[in-house]
Amino acid sequence: MSIPSASEEPEASEPSGAPGASETSEALGDTHQVPRSWRLPGPPAPPRLSPARRGGAVPGLLYRPAVPADPEKAAEVDRRLEAWARELDLFPEAWSGDFAGFRFGRAVALQHPGAADMERLTTAGKLLLAENVVDSCYCEAEEGRGGSPRGLGGRLVMAQSAIDPYHGTPALEEEWRHGVQADGPLRSYHWALKDYAAFATPSQTGRFVHDIARLHLGYLAEAAWAETRYAPRVWEYLVMRQFNNFRPCLSIVDAVDGYELPEPLYSRPEIQRITALACNATTIVNDLYSFTKELADPAHLNLPRVIAANERCGLKAAYLEAVEIHNRIMAAFEEESAVLSAGSPLVERYARGLAAWVSGNHEWHATNTHRYHLPHYW
Repeated sequence: MSIPSASEEPEASEPSGAPGASETSEALGDTHQVPRSWRLPGPPAPPRLSPARRGGAVPGLLYRPAVPADPEKAAEVDRRLEAWARELDLFPEAWSGDFAGFRFGRAVALQHPGAADMERLTTAGKLLLAENVVDSCYCEAEEGRGGSPRGLGGRLVMAQSAIDPYHGTPALEEEWRHGVQADGPLRSYHWALKDYAAFATPSQTGRFVHDIARLHLGYLAEAAWAETRYAPRVWEYLVMRQFNNFRPCLSIVDAVDGYELPEPLYSRPEIQRITALACNATTIVNDLYSFTKELADPAHLNLPRVIAANERCGLKAAYLEAVEIHNRIMAAFEEESAVLSAGSPLVERYARGLAAWVSGNHEWHATNTHRYHLPHYW
């Protein structure tokens, strides 16, 4: 798909406080000598919305239609997830509206159309819910649930231990177990992984644990930039988002579908590349659909705002450039997946699972008007 021509509507905002020429021309080796800090572009409140464009797909975005979600299956997953969350006392009643609005059941039904059974699909929902509880309670300051960049490393290393157990003396291990069970986000991680490990192979489980560590590293990079008011270059931002992205969700596609892509094959560079491309495409999709909501926070990073700050352009031009970056990454994923799939039925199945997750995730974003609205750029 090609990018539509920009309309003549005025842009939501122009960037302010852009970096000086000495900063933009900095050599890579000088990045630690001259801090890059300026106010990200954007209004203090979200731009106006066009009633005709509140939801639906971003115009010009390259995506493939998702397999429609079975509404009964999605509702059953939601029922099971709500019962699980209440049993573990993961969040107070006041948050139940956000739980319902997120539509976890529909999300995983769209993302895993080939799930082998309801137990595996529900477990995918548990992992997704747990990741969101940790993000909301530990990382996202604007949500008012205890998240903050300050001290985030200490919280995240405890979160990692909930799925990557502490080993020591019996007495200290007991204290660790008590600490994990005393905290909602830690409980969610621990029990979700326990259910996943019941059907996944040790290799698949270890893969997921590793990818959660990558996610936490991305959280920490974003938090560090927020604390130091560092404005990243576009490539730096996208490197951060390669870690702070949906990879843990995509790393389970084979286990949820009832098979394993063996570790020697999964670890090959070309398989890692198509996995990363799929994850990066979905992450930019999240940036594009979250864009309007995130403008309410003048410090929140997303790809269009980073492009606008670096290129000294308006937000609409930056948004359309972000769409184009997504499309090039998505096209590379499709082309390289096709080449690899032609040589191996097992790789073809895995690539098909990645593509299904990418399509389902896009459909969930494009239709979830409880969370996302498009800017008036068309």
